[in-house]
Amino acid sequence: MPVLEPDPPDGRKKLLVVLGAMLGITVVIALAATVIAP
Repeated sequence: MPVLEPDPPDGRKKLLVVLGAMLGITVVIALAATVIAP
């Protein structure tokens, strides 16, 4: 079973990617706010 399955049986892979992207964006915004904050 390949790690990067091109067509997952259920939308779990796509959901995981979306949640990962949201989490990543949140972390980037948090880091940016920490750097910009005095």
